[in-house]
Amino acid sequence: MNELLLDFSELDRQFAALMERLAGGQRPELRWAAALVSQARAEGHVCLELPRWAGREWQESAEEALQRFPALDSWRAALQSASAVVGVPGEVKPLILDSQDRLYLRRYWWYEQEVAQALAARGGPVPEPSDPQRLADLLTQLFPAEADGSIPWQRVAAWTASQRRLCVISGGPGTGKTTTVVRLLALLLELASPRSLRVAIAAPTGKAAARLQDSLRAQRVALTERFPAAAGLPEQVTTLHRLLGYIPGSAEFRHGPRNPLPVDVLVVDEASMVDLALMAKLLRAVPADARIVLLGDKDQLASVEAGNVLGDISADPELNCFSPPAVAAFRALGGGELPVRTGPERPLTNALVQLQKSHRFGPNSELQRLSQAVNRGDVGAVLYGLTQPEAPEREIRGRLLPGRRELKEALREPVLRGFGPGFQAVDPAAALAGLNGFRLLAAVRDGPYGVHALNALTEEILREAGLLTRPEEWYPGRQVLITANDYSVNLFNGDLGVVWRDSAGTPAVWFPQPDGGVRRVAPARLPKHETAFALTVHKSQGSEFGEVLLVLPDRVTRVLTRELVYTGLTRARRRTEVWFQGPILREAIAARTVRSSGLRDRLWSSPPPEESRL
Repeated sequence: MNELLLDFSELDRQFAALMERLAGGQRPELRWAAALVSQARAEGHVCLELPRWAGREWQESAEEALQRFPALDSWRAALQSASAVVGVPGEVKPLILDSQDRLYLRRYWWYEQEVAQALAARGGPVPEPSDPQRLADLLTQLFPAEADGSIPWQRVAAWTASQRRLCVISGGPGTGKTTTVVRLLALLLELASPRSLRVAIAAPTGKAAARLQDSLRAQRVALTERFPAAAGLPEQVTTLHRLLGYIPGSAEFRHGPRNPLPVDVLVVDEASMVDLALMAKLLRAVPADARIVLLGDKDQLASVEAGNVLGDISADPELNCFSPPAVAAFRALGGGELPVRTGPERPLTNALVQLQKSHRFGPNSELQRLSQAVNRGDVGAVLYGLTQPEAPEREIRGRLLPGRRELKEALREPVLRGFGPGFQAVDPAAALAGLNGFRLLAAVRDGPYGVHALNALTEEILREAGLLTRPEEWYPGRQVLITANDYSVNLFNGDLGVVWRDSAGTPAVWFPQPDGGVRRVAPARLPKHETAFALTVHKSQGSEFGEVLLVLPDRVTRVLTRELVYTGLTRARRRTEVWFQGPILREAIAARTVRSSGLRDRLWSSPPPEESRL
């Protein structure tokens, strides 16, 4: 059996020692489990699955002797005997052990329970529309039939949102998620007319909110000309933290069960980035009779914090298959035929739609095929796609990862081509206009192929080319990423800006505004930030760039997974280049992001776990 080297943090060890003291004495089985569950939460897991660890050998450092975790039955019994700190679902104890041998920090068991119950409660149908023909006509006008006769999945998604208080729309890049949701909102507004609907749209980061807002404004005028009620579309897209009412220094928000959000319809974009705790607090704050539309790509990286909520919600084994009554209802509206599910019906059975057709990339798109091959885990197809001869019209290009000594010279041409024009802009507005034209992406922050090294090399290359003429921190043309929310200056995690001198010659950081203008912020007022010529793939979520250079590391790391490669590839609108080593890429595509959680079982197992009915 493979041994494990477990690097417990000081927090993990202190929490484990506290649990042992509260339990009344030396209890190594409890101490080990408590340290593991603390570490698991920090790594993004909602719970600790004891069967995965039982009986395995481990050590805290290479110098220490090997130890072995207990067998599952004896470990479970030892934890159950520590009743002062380990309880069953529903009890108020620091740790909760459920019937599937999942150990939770109690707060996260409760978050999971809340989310499962709230989603199931919203998954049912709403009353039939008073004018079904009006619904049928609007669906046809807003979502025309596909020219090839295939299922119009955007229409299915809009119809689903009109029928339920919860609709989850997933889709890969270019499948029209934002177009679908804007038209979907126009549909709901028209159906409600002359009554108005209170509509809110939010995203986890400022960058994702800005992207959706741009799409909303681009479609709003044309939609309103044909559908007058679309004038009720919101003009602003906000961050989730701002929507809920962030309270500095608090884990709670101003809006909650006692102070619900004043909305009839809430759209959440980039839902894959929403962690379990934030989803629980969001669902608490949305009135029970309001509609929620979750929008995202279930195949992207999971949230940075604990949980993979969108992935768990989208784990329907018969995704895009609907119950016979739902199929009949869609047919009656003239929508066409839908696949019929064969398995048991669950609360979210008819609430999920996976968009299928890419509108950004054509049917013969290399980038589309490659990203799909990554999702399938087809290493051969990925390597084949990356090693084809280079041609100007190709959307994807692969290159053997340069050695550490050769890296700077290899970066010179793409850096100068991608970032050089921004340094020749005439003003900050022009510099911002080209901000999303090109981006370096890395899997890791540290090491020779990490973000810090790539940013430093980029600055060296720009300096040697004469584009950086002063050795100052706030040089004109520096790209800056905001990494923390600051409501006092209206800057949020994910916002991208550029350094430029103002009319007095003073360096400032300029950010794009929703109205198309630019805003100046003094460097001293910036919240936490970093140079952003290179970003981690995690930080790039919610963003799109014209071209991307994805630099994979020269060794296997824990973060290097299939989902990371897929997310990095699909940040580009036109072209992606990947620098890689074959064995490392193989390992990455074979590795899946697995987040331990009971949410998938609560939503999709049949029958559901007993705890979900508490």
